[in-house]
Amino acid sequence: MVKPTSQQQRWAGLKRVTAVVMGAVTIAISLLPPPAIAGDPFRASDSRNIDSQTEAAFKAIFEQGNYREAAQLLDTAQTDEPLAYAMKASIAYLNGDNEGLGRNGTLTREAAQRLTQSDPLRGHIYTAAGHFLEGAHTLTTQGTVRATPAVLGKLQQVFNELGEAEKIAPNDPELNLIKGFMDLMLAVNLPFSNPQQAIERLQNYAAPDYLAQRGIAIGYRDLEQPDLALQAVERAIQAAPNNPDLLYLKAQILVLQNRPQESLRLFRQALAQREQLPDGLGDQIAYEQCRANNRVNNRRQNCNRLLQD
Repeated sequence: MVKPTSQQQRWAGLKRVTAVVMGAVTIAISLLPPPAIAGDPFRASDSRNIDSQTEAAFKAIFEQGNYREAAQLLDTAQTDEPLAYAMKASIAYLNGDNEGLGRNGTLTREAAQRLTQSDPLRGHIYTAAGHFLEGAHTLTTQGTVRATPAVLGKLQQVFNELGEAEKIAPNDPELNLIKGFMDLMLAVNLPFSNPQQAIERLQNYAAPDYLAQRGIAIGYRDLEQPDLALQAVERAIQAAPNNPDLLYLKAQILVLQNRPQESLRLFRQALAQREQLPDGLGDQIAYEQCRANNRVNNRRQNCNRLLQD
């Protein structure tokens, strides 16, 4: 086996970091619950207005894990809300639609920059999201080596914008949800970061709680601390019992606990809602279910056939 060079390791590391931060943004801006106060799913006070069509997309994803219905709602929305564009970009990413990712990433940034005049906090939050989505588009279309300078520049802009938002309202739930996800995913994958700080941010300042607990569960899963991950995902499921993403996450955690037999029921429950999910996500769940089934039944069926190219 040929050992990778240090340069290859750096490129691989950058690609991995970009992938996990993309995952963080996708989760944080795509899986939002119905608002506790009209138009704002994050804040119990000082709420911001979000149009009803975008709000309905939140509800579709939160109550049912229904990406397809949410996409239809967003396609008919007439709004300059950057969150709507960010959700569309994220769904495009999950569907492998690079053109949609790039277009809506730019629309996210442009709408957020306009919003900064009237709502600097949310404007900076979603300008950060827009820069990141544009960087993710560059990475997916140009490849790691060519895209590296642009991606690094975009990541710096992301953290600059989040820093500006933090100056305005460091304890804001929306900011801490998105920044907490990003910090946690980076901390899990980079040696110089502290995952506990990110977990505390999600635990203490982020909202809604179901989504914060989901982030904590993902972090502990990736840190290979499945007992703590299971506690967090069960708290999330209490708030969102019909979300197939959470059922899938719990199944993954049970596999890490060497409980594949118990995981099969949750994989089945998640796949029962497959028509609501992006094709690639449904394929991945089926693949992991197949591998768990092989372990339980001591089989060697080819699970790779379930993954699309």
